[in-house]
Amino acid sequence: MKRDLITPLDFSTEELDKLFDLADDIRLHPEQYSHACEGRKMATCFYEPSTRTRLSHESAMLGLGGQVMGFSEASSSSASKGESVADTARIISCYADIMVIRHPKEGAATVAAHYASIPVINAGDGGHQHPTQTLTDLLTIRNLKGTLGGFTIGLCGDLKFGRTVHSLINALVRYENVRFIFISPPELKVPDYITEMLNEKGIAYEECIRLEDVMSELDLLYMTRVQKERFFNEEDYVRLKNFYILDSEKMKAAKPDMYILHPLPRVNEISVEVDDDPRAAYFRQAQFGVYVRMALILVLLGLRTL
Repeated sequence: MKRDLITPLDFSTEELDKLFDLADDIRLHPEQYSHACEGRKMATCFYEPSTRTRLSHESAMLGLGGQVMGFSEASSSSASKGESVADTARIISCYADIMVIRHPKEGAATVAAHYASIPVINAGDGGHQHPTQTLTDLLTIRNLKGTLGGFTIGLCGDLKFGRTVHSLINALVRYENVRFIFISPPELKVPDYITEMLNEKGIAYEECIRLEDVMSELDLLYMTRVQKERFFNEEDYVRLKNFYILDSEKMKAAKPDMYILHPLPRVNEISVEVDDDPRAAYFRQAQFGVYVRMALILVLLGLRTL
């Protein structure tokens, strides 16, 4: 029976622990996995632009000895002729062994998984979920902090439209003693359905506007960009795009072991001067994304078990 990754909750925390153990083993011994997917093909179907997510999936498959094909924008696929996601999924199933899809509409990955006869990985659907980024974030946190619980995490920036934020919150609520601080302008505050879920579970959180007010409390800071593509008008984007800029001065208030994460790409919400701070972990985070996707591919193809 085929298995897909549509939301981070498709794997139990016990399964995630084993997946991360596999990713760490791949990181330490890449040569042992370099032929694991020989003869297998991955199709990357990206209806939205992407650099890291698309290339990290392709890098992961190539690192396992497999092959990749696909399209990087809707205009270069039959979607431009009106083909449905369901039909595309059926067709891709004839050509590849595993499918990765990014789409601007929420629920598109679910539709693809329903109609595909091969495993489907959701690489982002609208403002909804981005599960492989969440797996990347969790693996990074586990390596930086040694655990996936017992910390305070600040999520800063676009918390309304940020699918990486929504996915990460939904994943972290399954771990013990995680406290959330949501830092955003009122227009980009975290959706009500998330705060309602936190209230129902009795999980501690607070909302604030100024990053400076909470910097000293954080064990992790997850920065996000204000996403121009999610705004309905240019005026609102211009007004909010520079609301947060993390610089060396603000970092002076942070703990010595407070790490900065970012799903990337960044625009100017993190000053380049912060890149040299040993607490800046976002480029390491991108590298962890390759290892966790390699592990995921192996599991979904049935080449490794959890």
